[in-house]
Amino acid sequence: MSGGVDSSLAAALLAEQGHQVTGVMMRLWSEVAAGVASSNKCCSLEAVDDARRVADLLDIPFYLINVEQPFKQRVVDFTVASYLAGETPNPCVQCNRHIRFDYLLNYAMSLGADFLATGHYARVRCRAVDSEQYSVNSVAADPADSPRPALTDNGSPFTDRCSLLTGLDPDKDQSYVLHVLTQEKLARVLFPVGEYTKPQVRAMAAARGLPVASRHDSQDLCFLSDGDYRRFLRDWTPPGAIEPGPMVDSSGRVLGQHSGLPFYTVGQRKGLGIAAAEPLFVLRLEPASNALVVGPAAELGRDHLTAHSVNWIAGQPPAGPVEAQVKIRYRARPAPAIVTPLPDQRVAVHFAEPLRDITRGQAAVIYQGESCLGGGLIE
Repeated sequence: MSGGVDSSLAAALLAEQGHQVTGVMMRLWSEVAAGVASSNKCCSLEAVDDARRVADLLDIPFYLINVEQPFKQRVVDFTVASYLAGETPNPCVQCNRHIRFDYLLNYAMSLGADFLATGHYARVRCRAVDSEQYSVNSVAADPADSPRPALTDNGSPFTDRCSLLTGLDPDKDQSYVLHVLTQEKLARVLFPVGEYTKPQVRAMAAARGLPVASRHDSQDLCFLSDGDYRRFLRDWTPPGAIEPGPMVDSSGRVLGQHSGLPFYTVGQRKGLGIAAAEPLFVLRLEPASNALVVGPAAELGRDHLTAHSVNWIAGQPPAGPVEAQVKIRYRARPAPAIVTPLPDQRVAVHFAEPLRDITRGQAAVIYQGESCLGGGLIE
């Protein structure tokens, strides 16, 4: 539970279904500035109070657990290192891989839970061994309308295959940051709000009297005290780690000076600080020479990429190239592509048309229709 409307409604729906629900909130790492602890935006004192109020209203236990150090090591330090390496990371992917669906999932299992439920906008479908299709995550307003997943004698879901599907609301779909989930983990998670749109979720929360029905959505980069990642990097990197350097065109001609490579990303137009006959965009970052390469829109874009650390949700890669759609950023549209598995958990992706914003460090997530096949980090 985060104190937001999505996880609060998820808890309410599961309680209505008759599940024995326990609310758990994670206390994540937050900045310390001038000797004073800054509030982490996703687990502020206000958010903790809101989550506890919802738990009290639902008459369920509530725990606040401290995951500051694992979060700092796995998410914050990873994010800083990625920026210094000339990448543009997505911390939410790293958090889901190592914190929410690893550390927190293990904590839930240690409590004796059968499932970890969250407020993510996604859906899971698992097929039981008798081939009957179960909607593990479909939690309707009327509990009788929602089938319960099949369980084995030891309480674990008895499935041979689980699929990750996009959320019903295309504007809120979060399957992109969930592509790291495995078969074992998918069989243990529930996404109760994935079958609804955001307006429906707010209306359902209000109808149940949840005090967070109109609470604003949480933001990415929750560990920033002020939302300014450039200020954060200045404060949390060693002296000399970020230095000005040449801003050059694709031929190597110096056009000006940049203020530090981590402060730019591929496709960026604003903030370059140089005058030119036509608009210039960031084409690539070159950490080895500390050079920022810029050029006109005509030079921006590629029709291919490779990605590493690929997770195939089915548990193994396809036997050969597959036609699919690939998202290169959370808010990007899936683009038609041919995806070819490579050794060492890598893939090659060739798009039907060039894309402008292929960026090292972002996730390339693979879809076929509403089914998420998996993904990896663009290299």
